[in-house]
Amino acid sequence: MGRSSDADRRHLEQHHGQWRVVVAVPRGLHGRLGTKLKRSLQTDSLAVANRLKWPVIAELKALISNASDDSGKNQLMQEAVEMARLRRLARDDHDIETIDIGIELRAEEIAGAPVGVGTDDDTGREEPILDPARARIAGHYITVARGEATPLDLHHAAYKASLSVKARTLADDDRALDYLTQWCRANHLRPAVEAITPKLAGRFMDDLASMTKGVSPVTLNKYLRRLSRYWQWMEKRHYAASNVWHRKTLEEPTSRGGEEERPFTDSEMVKLLEGDASPAMADLMRIGALTGARLDAIVCLSVGDCVDGFFRFKPQKKEKEARACPIHPVLLCIVASRSEGKDHSDPLFPEWPGPKKAGSMRERSFKASNQFTDYRRLVGVDEVIPGKRRSLVNFHSFRRWFITKAEQAGQPEHIIASVVGHKRQGMTLGRYSSGPLFEQARQCVEVVSLPTRQSLRIPARGLRETARGGQLA
Repeated sequence: MGRSSDADRRHLEQHHGQWRVVVAVPRGLHGRLGTKLKRSLQTDSLAVANRLKWPVIAELKALISNASDDSGKNQLMQEAVEMARLRRLARDDHDIETIDIGIELRAEEIAGAPVGVGTDDDTGREEPILDPARARIAGHYITVARGEATPLDLHHAAYKASLSVKARTLADDDRALDYLTQWCRANHLRPAVEAITPKLAGRFMDDLASMTKGVSPVTLNKYLRRLSRYWQWMEKRHYAASNVWHRKTLEEPTSRGGEEERPFTDSEMVKLLEGDASPAMADLMRIGALTGARLDAIVCLSVGDCVDGFFRFKPQKKEKEARACPIHPVLLCIVASRSEGKDHSDPLFPEWPGPKKAGSMRERSFKASNQFTDYRRLVGVDEVIPGKRRSLVNFHSFRRWFITKAEQAGQPEHIIASVVGHKRQGMTLGRYSSGPLFEQARQCVEVVSLPTRQSLRIPARGLRETARGGQLA
C-alpha cells in the first residue's frame, strides 16, 4: 500500500518546528541562486504543508527556469507550467486532488481581494467582485496549471537553445511553429500544446500545402520534422503527453531516372576550371574539387585552419567536431599565396565576409554560392529539369566529383568517408602526425587530379559540347 499523500515529505523539511519547501538548484546556477531555494509554509502540520507546498514548489522551480533561460516567458506562466508538469507526474488521484487544491489556492492569491460586492442575477445573493484583469490572469493560470492550455511557443526558446544546428534550421523551427499558430487561429482552435491531438496534427499536415502556396512537399516535410523534434523535446520533459507528429509526413515526388543531382563530368570540370573566373572563384573551385569539402566549410576557413599540411574544416551537417583533410599538392601554392602576411585568425577568403546584418540567417557562403551559380551558367555548365528548383549540377557537384574519382582510383570507402566527413567521429586521422590513417587519407587526396583539355584530348572548341556523363575521346 502506498503511503498517504498527507504524510509525503517530498520537497519538505522542518525548521524551528514549522514546515518549509526546499528545492535544489542546478550546479550551474549556484552562483546566482545558491544551492537550494527555501520557503516557509507557516504551519507545523504535515498534512496542511502537503496541501500548500505544490504552488510554492512550482513558483521556486519557475524561478530556476527563468534564471537558466533569460529569454523565457514571465515567471507566473513558468510557474503554471511547472504545476502542470508536477500534476502529470502525480503518483495517484489523491496526489492530483492535493495539487488541484494548491492550484486553486494560488489562483485565489493571483486574483487578489474583492474590489466590491455585487448581486447574482439568478439567486439574488451578494457575491464578491474581483478585479477583471487579475481574474483573467488567474483563470489563465488555472487552465495552464491543470495542463489544459500550455501556449505553443512557451518552451520554444529553451528548446532552440538546446540545439546545435545552423541558423537556417532555427529559422525553419520558427516558421513551422508560426504556421501551426496561424492554422489554429484560422480554425478557431486554442494555440496550445494540449489542443494539438494526433488527429488535428494530421489535419494541419493536409492543410499545410494550401497555407504555403506552392512550397514543395520536401520543404513542408522539413517543417513537420521540426515540429516533431520540438514535441519530442517537450515529451522528454513532461511538457507534452506524447509526440503527436510521429509519422506525420507528406508523400514526396519520386525522382525519375536521370533527375538526381550529380557530379560534374570531366568536360564540365574543364569548362569551369579554364573559364574566365575571378582569382577567388578559381581558388574556391580548386579547393572544392580536391577536398570534397562543402562550400560553407571552405569559405569559413581561416589562415590558421590551413597549416601543417592539412585543412581544418568546421563541423558540417551531423559532424560533432572539426575535421582534418590533407592539402593536395596542387593547392599548396593557393594556400601559401592567400596566407602570406596574414594572422592565423584572418580569413582565407576575405572576398566573402559574413553577413553584415545582425541576426541574419544566411551562411557566410551565401554570396559565394550565388556568384558560383552565375559563373557556372556563364560558362555553359547547367542542367535544369522542369519542375525542379535546383540545377542537377551545383557547387556540391565538386564534392560528388571528388568522391567519384577517389572511388574510381580504388580508394577504400572508409578512407574516402574520413576525408569528406561522412559518418565519422571528429578530426582524428592519426591527426597532425604521419600516422597510418592520415597517410592513407593523404594518398586518397593525392590520387585525384584535375582534368585539363590536354588530358581529355579535346580541342578548345570541344568545351562547348558537354556530353552528360559520357566519356570523351
